[in-house]
Amino acid sequence: MKVSVFEHAAQLPSIPEGNYFHSPELMELCEHTPRHKPFMVVVQQDDNSVVAHMLAIVRYRSSWIPPYLYMHVRVMGDGVYHDESLNRQHTFGLMAEAITSRLQNRTLYMEFSHLSEKMFGYRELRKLKYFPVRWMSVHNSLHSRTPEERITERQRKRIENALRRGAITKEVETDEEFRAFSKLLRSHNWFKPRRFLPVDEFFRGMKDGGHCKIFITKVHERVVGCSVCVYSNGDAYLWYSASRRKSYAPFHPNAITFWHTIKDAHERGYAHIRFMDVGLPFRKNPYRDFILRFGGKEVSTYRWFRISIRWANKLATWLWRE
Repeated sequence: MKVSVFEHAAQLPSIPEGNYFHSPELMELCEHTPRHKPFMVVVQQDDNSVVAHMLAIVRYRSSWIPPYLYMHVRVMGDGVYHDESLNRQHTFGLMAEAITSRLQNRTLYMEFSHLSEKMFGYRELRKLKYFPVRWMSVHNSLHSRTPEERITERQRKRIENALRRGAITKEVETDEEFRAFSKLLRSHNWFKPRRFLPVDEFFRGMKDGGHCKIFITKVHERVVGCSVCVYSNGDAYLWYSASRRKSYAPFHPNAITFWHTIKDAHERGYAHIRFMDVGLPFRKNPYRDFILRFGGKEVSTYRWFRISIRWANKLATWLWRE
């Protein structure tokens, strides 16, 4: 098999449709989005047929408060495999090795997240000097029971009370609503230095391409909550969210927004809704506890990191040893 790394979507061979997070469409969008540079790893047979591919995205990050300037690589998921006879673990290792070799000296750190199974790629990533950090994952099943059957009684009453008070959630339709969404999302994440927010062009591109929906919650015409939900392979992914939960506490804007996002995914026939960034598995995690009130299932997973500075990577590997 031949493993190649492509920097431009126009150079890609013909790739069958698959996961949106590893698609040529997302690669092309990132290619035209500031502070993004995509790299697609493609595995081909001797006859040049594509049997697997994986999208890695370099993100350029900078800020005055706190001051920092660096690049990092993010790979979300296992990649896509088009031949059932493939040894997925081995093929994943080939792609991970190719992207690591290509980018390890050009970025501060590399990250693999949202792998399909906790132990998927464990041996391959260990060989490449990645270290695992325990992470939490939460998803709601939408096919076996309705959202109304899963939500807690207390959460349901909060939402009903907020709706009676005049809170409404709707999909973003106008430029004015989009600007209000963007303003809320960025102000909410201002003091979260690890949280990377793409520029507005990225969200517009996903929305215009039909791959995501952006929801906003309004109270007296003021936007107090928002969410970005991406759709791929029969599942919905709640990727970004924000709310004015303290200044509008009686309206529970985060609960209203999440509930509408979950309901919309269920009505459109998606099997699951997955919450993309629940965080570290601390004993007390308010965000995780909030999500679980909608009837979700929590699963312990790994996120894998590799720091380009050797001594720092060795230290981090020792600190997060199992």
